[in-house]
Amino acid sequence: MKDSQILSAFQDLPGAGRAPPRAAPVLVFDACQVGVVLRAVLFVETVMAAGAMFGAANPLDWLWRVAFLSGATLPGTLVWLIVACSLKTVLAGLSPAAQHGFGMALGALAGLFGCALLVLTGFPDPTPWLASATTGALLAAALVTALLLRARSRMPADTAARLAELQARIRPHFLFNTLNSAVALVRDDPARAEAILEDLSDLFRHALAEPGDSVTLAEEVALARRYLDIEQVRFGERLRVEWAIDERAGSARVPPLLLQPLVENAVKHGVEPSAEGAQVKISTQRRGGMVVVKVTNTVPAGQGRGGNGVAQANVRDRLRLLHDVQAQFQTVLQDGVYQVRMEVPAGAGET
Repeated sequence: MKDSQILSAFQDLPGAGRAPPRAAPVLVFDACQVGVVLRAVLFVETVMAAGAMFGAANPLDWLWRVAFLSGATLPGTLVWLIVACSLKTVLAGLSPAAQHGFGMALGALAGLFGCALLVLTGFPDPTPWLASATTGALLAAALVTALLLRARSRMPADTAARLAELQARIRPHFLFNTLNSAVALVRDDPARAEAILEDLSDLFRHALAEPGDSVTLAEEVALARRYLDIEQVRFGERLRVEWAIDERAGSARVPPLLLQPLVENAVKHGVEPSAEGAQVKISTQRRGGMVVVKVTNTVPAGQGRGGNGVAQANVRDRLRLLHDVQAQFQTVLQDGVYQVRMEVPAGAGET
């Protein structure tokens, strides 16, 4: 299945028995993400611009004050972000209160750094050392609080996504169809029946496992293969699967249970409603520092049965929580072909 024409269409889219595992530490200082850097810079610059209004005689004077203050606040903000990003592994082991304290202390130092830059550019006496340190600490406290709230927001979002996916995965008719397929093959092809039961076992084990923040794309591809292997026995020639997997993309980090709900949607809305069946293609491709993941399927008569969009909404939300503005999620229906297209960072240290 060729999907290059569909891809170009995106240019027009708008934007028990075991001890419980130890809880992963909450990383407040996730300052390495592009979205965090952009928001931090815009936040500080907005505050400085508002502060420059006090005492400005006219708009031109205000612009001069904004430019003058930006020459100190922008380097100080970038230093704060660089240090926070560099120490993210160390900071992740601290309590949220300790991370807050470190952030405020670092903000105070960044404020002093900015004040020193003001002095070097000829800032008149008296030099506002105390005011700069206090302002830096308060701005850092606000930013750290925002980052902490964002990190905590992952927990309910992941829980809701997990419950929805479990309902989709452990549906009675899917379980019964799989078991019936295995029973039918026991006498004629016992090896294949055993393989189906192994795939089913792995699916349930994965769905019931304690979820983490992320897994590799290669793991998600392997899980999707097992799901489609099961459905292949059920639908036979009606399900035509094509894989185009770039091995260089396998190390990209993605939310757990990313591909399987999308592949299940492709089967449900493409294969089930059509007597002739449908073609499903899963592709991954490394493009520079990004990885493109696509799930494409033909639909009957160019339409297909509509859904409620819960699976796609969950995938999209979890992608944004994990990768922020670096993640993209788009869908398109064109000429009887439906496609879900995602972009995620290839991962640090990858080439």
